[in-house]
Amino acid sequence: MMPKKDANASSSARYHRLKKVEGDDFVDLQFEKPKTKVPWKALFLAAVLFAMGSCLIIVSALLMSGYIDAKYGDRTWPLLILGSLMFIPGAYHVRIAYYAFKGYRGYSFDDIPDFD
Repeated sequence: MMPKKDANASSSARYHRLKKVEGDDFVDLQFEKPKTKVPWKALFLAAVLFAMGSCLIIVSALLMSGYIDAKYGDRTWPLLILGSLMFIPGAYHVRIAYYAFKGYRGYSFDDIPDFD
């Protein structure tokens, strides 16, 4: 069994109370929310991704259903995959931008990454 240590015997640190600084260190401007900047480049990219992804998914659906000639059938799955990869982030950011524009609670243009 180990012997108990005495906290006072080995302590060489001297503690003292910190001095209180007079004056207010807070400025009212630091609590104000800055004006939200609309990321136009990111919104344009999101709209292009959304539109191109939608077009590619529609073309791949037409290839699968047979409305477009079967000789182009080997392009069906790549179009569907590429269309999905473009559609998903485009739709996500367009939805955030729409809700932020309409003023829904919890949505802001700050949620969309900016390219500046």
